[in-house]
Amino acid sequence: MSPLAKYVVLLPLALFSLAIQQTAIAETIKIPVGQQNTAQHIAKPQMGLSMEQVEAQFGAPLKRNPAKGEPPITRWEYEQFVVYFESNTVIHSVIRHKPTNQAQP
Repeated sequence: MSPLAKYVVLLPLALFSLAIQQTAIAETIKIPVGQQNTAQHIAKPQMGLSMEQVEAQFGAPLKRNPAKGEPPITRWEYEQFVVYFESNTVIHSVIRHKPTNQAQP
């Protein structure tokens, strides 16, 4: 076998073996158990409540965004969560993310 033929055969095999050896590199983030799912303890409106029930239970929102679209979707913003209404009924509520400025070692 000629030297050129050896390179033609061996070069793809060498490249393939290098590709197989390369693995994904990712950073491992460790969150202490006491800090996991802390947002799950925040009370927020449940699906199906009316605007009146939400306001009676949680008070007036910090901001009422006007309805958009068809059917009309309204968003009320509270300090710890945001509530989405379709017409007058809660369809979803989400907890606001509060980033921490603390660097983890």
